[in-house]
Amino acid sequence: MRTDPTRAARPLAAAALALALLAAGCTGAGQTGDQEAADLDVSTGVTDDTVTIGAHMPLTGPAAPGYSQISVGAQAVYDFVNANGGVHGRTIEYIAEDDAYDPTRTVEVTRGLVHDDEIFAMVGGLGTPTHSKVVDFLNTEGVPDLFPSSGALMWNDPEKYPLTYGYQVDYTKESKILGEYVSEEFGDAEVGYLLQNDDVGVDSQRGLDMYLSDQSVAVEHYESGAEDLSAQIAGLEREGAEVVVCACIPNYVALALLESARTGYDPQFITSSIGGDTVTLRGLLSSFTEESGSGGEPDDFLDGLMTLGYLPPVELDGDDPWVDFLRGVYDEYGGDAPISNTTVYGMVQAVMFVQALEAAGEDPTRASLIEALESMDGAGPGLVPFSSTAEDRGGFAGGFITRYEDGGLEIVRDPAVTDNAEGDIEPAEVDRPLPEDIGPLAQG
Repeated sequence: MRTDPTRAARPLAAAALALALLAAGCTGAGQTGDQEAADLDVSTGVTDDTVTIGAHMPLTGPAAPGYSQISVGAQAVYDFVNANGGVHGRTIEYIAEDDAYDPTRTVEVTRGLVHDDEIFAMVGGLGTPTHSKVVDFLNTEGVPDLFPSSGALMWNDPEKYPLTYGYQVDYTKESKILGEYVSEEFGDAEVGYLLQNDDVGVDSQRGLDMYLSDQSVAVEHYESGAEDLSAQIAGLEREGAEVVVCACIPNYVALALLESARTGYDPQFITSSIGGDTVTLRGLLSSFTEESGSGGEPDDFLDGLMTLGYLPPVELDGDDPWVDFLRGVYDEYGGDAPISNTTVYGMVQAVMFVQALEAAGEDPTRASLIEALESMDGAGPGLVPFSSTAEDRGGFAGGFITRYEDGGLEIVRDPAVTDNAEGDIEPAEVDRPLPEDIGPLAQG
């Protein structure tokens, strides 16, 4: 992974241009739909020896805790593949640029990746408020926009964004599954929502309300960058919420758990997939309690936490072939931090890109990459089906629910799938490939 700290200090003219594009919704290069379609029969970013891809990531800033591990995990997979012959003899050069979860910087670094680094594809650009500011630009420029690290519904809009393909389960699908579970298992409880004040919250509330509108007594929002949730937790307690469903990034899950413990408020917390990685939360809780001097061990706050997931949890070590494979890759090529489910998120993104790149052929073009992606068989390392067809770019189609207790995870709701409308929630059926079934991974 190559990061370039000088990118954050581009000339003022470039910064001004980025601000102008942000204000215009990043349409300065032209909107998709009304513009002539970009030429995809090109191999920009591909040489005889390398394929260059890029991503914008919060390597610093409010979303960095935990999420900065996504690019570390992805790089570990690319290093493994490169060390074992690459894909059709080419190594993958992965450029992860720091945008600090700041949309203005996202615009700037994305333009650099496209115009200066000439990436073949964007893979895993992170964040709804950030990636939404560059999705038009990428599609207009003809850059395949694969697997945004966000569950926003907009990544599954083939007509508006023909080159964008989702990855993680969208916020409405996962919230439907969470809402149904709460209604069945906590049917007599008063329920509160703690939501990020952007599309994460809007799309999540939509799914929750399909099942919990009669039980919901409070909805509290936080702004990304806030440093305190005392008002929100007080509001949930005041309204008598016995179950709190949190569509929050890890920082705010940790803050919510700590503030609730400080005030003696003890609801059942249930988080969406974006905030429930217990390895990440353990680190945040340790840091926050040390800073505040409040004391307590991380598991004192985490025990009982319930979370939706769709990838095999690292806690299944020894019980899942993909966890065993990814842990082995990370042990050899990863960083110093312990492997987490957030790390696995980035590793699976990389696996699925490698799978698509191999299928794109010995002389890949952007067009053949898209064709390969749309021909993938609907399965990957996840525990639910994956969709990247011409009609449905929704990524992972559902999830399961776990409960954390005494340092381990128990699956309390089996994998299920649904849509982001009024469709039923049904058991997931998926024929997962093994690592050795994917050529570039079998070479190690």
